Amino acid sequence: MNKVCLITGGASGLGLEISKFLATKSIDLIITYNTSSESAFRLKKELEEEYGIKVVTIKCDISNEEEINNMISIIKDEFSSIDYLVNNAALCIDSLYEDKTKDNFMKTLEVNLVGTFLVSRLIGDIMYEQKSGSIVNLSSTNGINKYFPMSLDYDASKAGINSLTHNLALQYSPYIRVNAVAPGWVATKNEMKDLDLDYIKSEEEKIFIKRIGEPIEIARVIYFLLSDDASYINNQVIEVDGGMY
Repeated sequence: MNKVCLITGGASGLGLEISKFLATKSIDLIITYNTSSESAFRLKKELEEEYGIKVVTIKCDISNEEEINNMISIIKDEFSSIDYLVNNAALCIDSLYEDKTKDNFMKTLEVNLVGTFLVSRLIGDIMYEQKSGSIVNLSSTNGINKYFPMSLDYDASKAGINSLTHNLALQYSPYIRVNAVAPGWVATKNEMKDLDLDYIKSEEEKIFIKRIGEPIEIARVIYFLLSDDASYINNQVIEVDGGMY
């Protein structure tokens, strides 16, 4: 029987690459999306045909409790258990510091931090009843030791994810392992689209490996942490940034 994984925001950006990589491991997928409906339906068809797995796509704004509850109902109807959770869905509203607004700041926290908490609580409770499960939260080196005032609201949310990870690991011990992955620069379309080449080159010079990371390099670490190969790794925030600064 295949393992089952829920990936929030799994139809676009880094989440898309995580979904594709987990599919290669014969894992059945629940992929949530908010605005990427066409991408989600196309991905479902592609993965089911290529890998013979079951893929369920669900529209869910993770800052909306009603939509999360609806998602949980669908999951319970479709699957008898859930083994893995990847909290990937996130919002980033970059702007000049002087243009930052309370509304944008709160929306970022509601999606990135509060949404991750809400999903983790409901899925974590299911896993705890099963006495098994693994959760990986998507953090960022921005929430640890890389500072960008244009994205300080995003950075604050990711620092919160790190604290949330530690508390969830304690709350759900001993049955559920909870870890986080904190990527540095990753070559996704969303992350690279508005950056000029000179800036990218200057950032690459700060990385010991001298290049931007590839999405599959993040996906591999996430899969490892989910899997039984990481059975004694818990309560950790793993930086995956090529060695930066």
